[in-house]
Amino acid sequence: MSDIHDDSFRDSIATINKDGKRSWIFPKKPSGPFYDKRKWLSYTLLLFLFSAPFVKINGNQFLMFNVLERRFNIFSFPFWPQDFHIFVIIMIIGVVSLALFTVAFGRIFCGWFCPQTIFMEMVFRRLEYWIEGDRGAQIRLEKQAWDAEKIRKRVTKWIVFFIVSFFIANVFLAYLISSDKLLLLIEEGPSKNSSTLIALLIFTAVFYFIYMWFREQVCIIACPYGRLQGVLLDNKSIIVAYDHVRGEKELGRAKFNKQEDRATTGKGDCIDCKLCVHVCPTGIDIRNGTQLECINCTACIDECDTIMESVGIPKGLIRYASEDEIVKKEKFVFTTRMKGYASVLFILTGVFIGMLFLRNDVEATILHLPGQLFQHKGANISNVYTFKVVNKTEKDFNNVFFKLVSPKGTITLVGKDHFVVKKQDLSEGTLFIEINPALLEGDKTNLKIEVYNGANLIDTETTNFIGPRSFN
Repeated sequence: MSDIHDDSFRDSIATINKDGKRSWIFPKKPSGPFYDKRKWLSYTLLLFLFSAPFVKINGNQFLMFNVLERRFNIFSFPFWPQDFHIFVIIMIIGVVSLALFTVAFGRIFCGWFCPQTIFMEMVFRRLEYWIEGDRGAQIRLEKQAWDAEKIRKRVTKWIVFFIVSFFIANVFLAYLISSDKLLLLIEEGPSKNSSTLIALLIFTAVFYFIYMWFREQVCIIACPYGRLQGVLLDNKSIIVAYDHVRGEKELGRAKFNKQEDRATTGKGDCIDCKLCVHVCPTGIDIRNGTQLECINCTACIDECDTIMESVGIPKGLIRYASEDEIVKKEKFVFTTRMKGYASVLFILTGVFIGMLFLRNDVEATILHLPGQLFQHKGANISNVYTFKVVNKTEKDFNNVFFKLVSPKGTITLVGKDHFVVKKQDLSEGTLFIEINPALLEGDKTNLKIEVYNGANLIDTETTNFIGPRSFN
């Protein structure tokens, strides 16, 4: 019988040898229909990732995550700290979507959409194949003495990887500080922006470390998503699976012998060529079943189908399938759990769309100055407030002022009668509100204040006015 019952893979990983040292993975260059589809999808996503921070709609950067200034643009919609609740909904939608797709289709996100996999397999790995050759050539080069050929190939790879990492770091910085600021910094030169250059080199070093050395360890060790599979997957989830019923049969795997009729010998369809292991970017044996290291990249499917076709055995020994499909021949069904996730996702998406429609492009906040009570100003009662006006649009507001709607009274800005709020910026300051005590409702009176830019009403805000208790 084959070694399918060897459970040693459960307490060790392919990237660590028996001595506890790093075991380098040299995957065979994949090819086949699934790889071609992944390749074109990856190129499309790479084009999107590299262009998104430089594309603008209505003057807003398509994607921006400016953590330092707490400004975010998602699909050209600007989000400020005041929109944090919307940002949280987006994050929850992302988590629920990921859970739904994992329950239904396993770790498909990792193999097809994850930036780590796309950069590793479709950029750096392909450059490595171009410079050092396929699996066999890379293994020979690793064992080879440091002669002129090895030095030339390794130094070339190091330089190329560093240049690509530097380019990715620049794009990453455009997401963080905005593409306009990045282009301005590039135009000014590194001598005037030493701190930015240092940050850029740190990002470059991180990317270089990940794709030059850490590599598949990100998916195996650092990323928690693989461990979530044990919670989210069940026997009905569609995953990259080895058909052990077909592959093992009664007598287990055996090397291919073209002189025998495999259908009558009781031997499994797996010819134990181990090419599914050699092509795996994380070094696992898919025949051992679902493992957290599997990123559903489908490289083993393409490789196995090619071998099966060459020896005249039906393809699909490794394929997208559920455990129930393999064992019980049951087709995929949308389970109750999937329907539950889908319902939650539908509700959250509706809430998110509603929030977008209710969201204001201008947001004013007027708060009573902490620790300050009312003051008597002649016949009136005065309160002091701080205000903040956020302009989320791409237009400057050059004549912003406040108007007290109810009750009647006066608003006085400190040091000015109006102020300017630049595009994608905020202005803050202090103001006084005076109201005749006869108009007060008690020790706390609700105020309604309108915010204008010239003749245009841009927002309405409410706050409380504190007065003496004797005027109830």
